[in-house]
Amino acid sequence: MSSLYKAISGGSKSSEDKPKKLNRQHVLIVGSRGITSRHRHLINDLSALMPHGHKESKIESSSGKYELNEIADLYNCNNVMYFEGRKHTDLYLHISKTPSGPTVKFHVQNLHTMDELNFTGNCLKGSRPVLSFDSSFDSKPHYQLLKQMFIQIFGVPRYSKKSKPFVDHVLTFSIASDRIWIRNYQIVETQGESNTSLVEIGPRMVLSPITMLEGSFRGPVIYENKEYVSPNIARAYAKKQKAAKHHSRTDAKIRKKLKKY
Repeated sequence: MSSLYKAISGGSKSSEDKPKKLNRQHVLIVGSRGITSRHRHLINDLSALMPHGHKESKIESSSGKYELNEIADLYNCNNVMYFEGRKHTDLYLHISKTPSGPTVKFHVQNLHTMDELNFTGNCLKGSRPVLSFDSSFDSKPHYQLLKQMFIQIFGVPRYSKKSKPFVDHVLTFSIASDRIWIRNYQIVETQGESNTSLVEIGPRMVLSPITMLEGSFRGPVIYENKEYVSPNIARAYAKKQKAAKHHSRTDAKIRKKLKKY
């Protein structure tokens, strides 16, 4: 029967019948307990933009991050995005290639969700994005590593099950002041395909790289940002400045009283 089918069809398979090469990239998206509602909305926005991602319920940060490798293996994910909340104010992002690594830790700043921005831009849910990187990503080795990790995490595979065969938005990654600025834009075509413009959709955030580990949530440190200042240190410094102003005012009041006598 197969020989008869080959004789009728011409005996050779067309290019469409050839097996398709699949880019099997799956991302596990998980947050820790203690994140705020804004952090949770940001995670929901990112998971909506990543049809190849699997969102998992919150985990205890005290139990350790090594369990994420087992959870990723359970859901057949080779990338992990772990959002860690501290003191109900600070948000940290860990991205990792499981199970061998590397792992990068970021401090998430200036985050804004889609509901907060309320932009006019919109895109189809499940569509594939165009990833645009600044030329600064090719300047240093750790930026080159980050570029490849962002491509594998945010780049939606072509034949993913939940993805749509459309490209209608752009994810931009730019570097300014040693921070990575992430923006999401819709591709708007007017008057046919002659005029093309970009309209921001959201969400937006700024990532400050802190450390890079050789393994997946473990291993030696291969890069450390020496210019990074912890938010705890920044808050303590602001409190000291405020206390110094208060002490100077009280000293001035005491001096005025002493002059009267």
